[in-house]
Amino acid sequence: MYEAIRMNPGYNKLEIGDFLFAEYTCGVSAAKLANWTDTDYLMHVVTGAKTWHTTDGVCKANPGETLFVKKGATIVEQHFEKDVCLLIFFIPDPLVRNTVREMSSSAVKTFRVEPIKSAARVENDVGLSAFFQSMRTYFSGKEKPSEPLVRLKLKELITGILTSGKNPALATYFRKIGERDTPSVAEIMLTNFRYNLSLEEYAKLCHRSLSSFKRDFQKEFSEAPGKWLLRKRLDHAAGALRNSKRNVTEIALESGFEDVSHFSRVFKERFGVPPMAYRRNSPVGI
Repeated sequence: MYEAIRMNPGYNKLEIGDFLFAEYTCGVSAAKLANWTDTDYLMHVVTGAKTWHTTDGVCKANPGETLFVKKGATIVEQHFEKDVCLLIFFIPDPLVRNTVREMSSSAVKTFRVEPIKSAARVENDVGLSAFFQSMRTYFSGKEKPSEPLVRLKLKELITGILTSGKNPALATYFRKIGERDTPSVAEIMLTNFRYNLSLEEYAKLCHRSLSSFKRDFQKEFSEAPGKWLLRKRLDHAAGALRNSKRNVTEIALESGFEDVSHFSRVFKERFGVPPMAYRRNSPVGI
């Protein structure tokens, strides 16, 4: 998603160093779009509405609302009742990490909250509203701001989230980024295993080279990534067969398989029977 926006000349955007800010006006006809990004982002709805479908829930954003979307894969549902205009602000991990580490430990509040979901609504406060207003001014201006100024404004935004208490789950997430030099392989993979990404794309999600990703993955799971992904996807599919009425094609696609015949073959190899027979034979099947 980051690269698609960066390379698309149709977006009104500011690209300053490794920072990317874009104004997006919906110009597609597909009801749902799959995408992934290795950079967290804030998304503010100006007009229209969109819904983010992730592995841990569904989150709809209406005009005036802001979502925080974690690095990873999502399905975005388009709503065509009104034209959609979004402001998207990508937030690089290094900036969050440096901001957290520059603050004193007493200034960074600690909250006991549930982990933030892959897509979560953000409570707007004075700092966030001022940030959006100033960035829209930069979009409409003839001269783009300097990189130090943009970096400072984003640091102010991150600092406000860390200290205000308005968004405790997001503040906790930022604080964890500050504690690590790279994202957690386990967290990324357990959240995104159902998406049909390549190993190279998973490595990029985890901010690692392919060789480093494979090495760290083996340490974390004691298994090669390919074997682990197949097992996790088949286990998820088996659970869906037992506990839902969705057809085999829907379950295969939901579990990360693009080829249904391939899914049926590897499912039988794993469980000894084809998917429909597994459903019929399951004691808790529907």
